[in-house]
Amino acid sequence: MRDFLTKHAKEIKPSGIRKYFDLVESLPDAISLGVGEPDFTTPWDVRSAAIRSLQKGYTQYTGNRGLKELRELTARYLEERFGVESSPEHTIITIGASEGIDLALRATCEAGDEILIPDPAYVSYSPIVKLCGGVPVSVECSAENGFILTPEAIERAVTKHTKSIIVAYPNNPTGGIMTREQLEKIVPVIVKHDLLVISDEIYAELTYCGKHASVASLKGMRERTVLLGGFSKSFAMTGWRIGFASAPEAIDAAMLKIHQYTALCAPRMSQHAAVAALSGGLKDGFTSVESMRSEYDRRRRFLVKEFNDMGLSCFEPRGAFYAFPSVERTGMTGEEFANELLKEEQVALVPGSAFGSCGIYHVRCSYATGMAELTEAVKRIARFVKNRTKN
Repeated sequence: MRDFLTKHAKEIKPSGIRKYFDLVESLPDAISLGVGEPDFTTPWDVRSAAIRSLQKGYTQYTGNRGLKELRELTARYLEERFGVESSPEHTIITIGASEGIDLALRATCEAGDEILIPDPAYVSYSPIVKLCGGVPVSVECSAENGFILTPEAIERAVTKHTKSIIVAYPNNPTGGIMTREQLEKIVPVIVKHDLLVISDEIYAELTYCGKHASVASLKGMRERTVLLGGFSKSFAMTGWRIGFASAPEAIDAAMLKIHQYTALCAPRMSQHAAVAALSGGLKDGFTSVESMRSEYDRRRRFLVKEFNDMGLSCFEPRGAFYAFPSVERTGMTGEEFANELLKEEQVALVPGSAFGSCGIYHVRCSYATGMAELTEAVKRIARFVKNRTKN
């Protein structure tokens, strides 16, 4: 029988995050700091909105774009919260921000196109670029400059084949953010090379140092930016699989066609839940979001201090809910460190190399878990480091 698999499918590696998540399931006493999932329950008013929709029999498809009310609220949210001009007519409600990434790349990336990706960055960007026939190109980001994209690093990576750049801040896995001033510095390079920006802002509400700045809010950038967001992180709605994409008209139309054929629409009950989340937040100033962010901030400060105290240099994350310490002084790569730590102390972290070559001597630790588990995990990690650290 012939080999029916495509070259792209064969060459793509399994997710480095899921590997450790699966291993933890076989270890009942293990503590997982691997998966980026809030330990908070979706707020009750959001859950009850979904329940009411089911009780009323709202179980049919919605239009491809999603509920009009949700698209209107999303446009209002982007304008009021982040100063981004947005239109319900050019908004698509997606099956999480992950579908938005897929739609944006499939609509704009052709064979041979080079797509610039921050390194380190979320694990799905490069594989999706490859599935589109494109070429992912790393743009090195370092702890010394806050893991941000710099004009110089972008210039070094650009070629005549470069078509787009992914801007992913607050960043997973580093926790780095880009301020408005830092974003303004990369705009001239983007315009000079006529690049499309795909801006993944799923962690926009989880910024600890000032207010989140969107590249789409900068002068002249709205017409060349596909903005992606969602509800998973800020409203503790990971399992609801609900997000949004807001794009320039021509790109929006292409993304919608792909969405029509591959997904049809996001789950209706999840859309009703998202309506409650946004409408409630716009009324009360997002108090439930602020409460979660405050607790994450407490865990963030605890974890960074503990890593630094045990001798693992740790950049202070300014967004999202991840710490990204360096384990280089132990003499191990991040992957070796994660494997041995799980074996000896049953604590699961994700090797930094899962997020790009710049993370080879790092591990990603999610602090989207309770303080009791974090405290115990830190004790185990400290014991492991003490036994392994070279003198």
